[in-house]
Amino acid sequence: MFKKEFLTNGIEIFQDDNLYCFTSDAILLSKFTRVKKSDTVADFCAGSGVVGFNLYALNANLIDSVTLFEMQKPLYELSLLSIKENKLEDKFSAQNIKIQDIAPAFNGKFSLITCNPPYMATDGGLVGEKDHIAICKAEVELKLPELIKAIALALKFGGRVNIVHRADRLIEVITQMKSNGIEPKRLQFVSGGKKEPYLFLMEGVKGGKSGLTVLKTIEN
Repeated sequence: MFKKEFLTNGIEIFQDDNLYCFTSDAILLSKFTRVKKSDTVADFCAGSGVVGFNLYALNANLIDSVTLFEMQKPLYELSLLSIKENKLEDKFSAQNIKIQDIAPAFNGKFSLITCNPPYMATDGGLVGEKDHIAICKAEVELKLPELIKAIALALKFGGRVNIVHRADRLIEVITQMKSNGIEPKRLQFVSGGKKEPYLFLMEGVKGGKSGLTVLKTIEN
């Protein structure tokens, strides 16, 4: 069943209750991400496009373009509806493709990439069938090393990636970033009230110098 959700500054996004719907993680990522003037943005694992749309709503005067990459056709088609509904055809485009199969034409194209990827490792015993929900939640179709490699290829030198992921996988993400020439620069944990952090938000810079700033934990 289709429904519209209202984001920042009147942007509308289509959702479908029968598909994977976005959570607060996506909104946190779009708010954490710092945009620079004339940024060329890509949103990897875009789903129906919430991170890209909310990021644009917050920074419309700075962003040149946003390209959404999503492998699942029904979610990709929802993002197309949202582009049309908001009359953003001059700013947004969408690609229905697996992250591993992004064309070489996109190599070094983007100054900023956002990503809200599947969190669960498939060897954790938490995933059963390869259905449309599992693909969004777990590394059924996209492994972390494949994701970070694709990000590194698509980023310009000096470009930034902003990612949200599970706190218990922080070391894996940092290791993959550094092995692909991306230096972690900003880190912020997200906790549920007074409990220990369960998520982190991190910015990395391709070819950046070492030095990590840890921000105050968000209580979500």
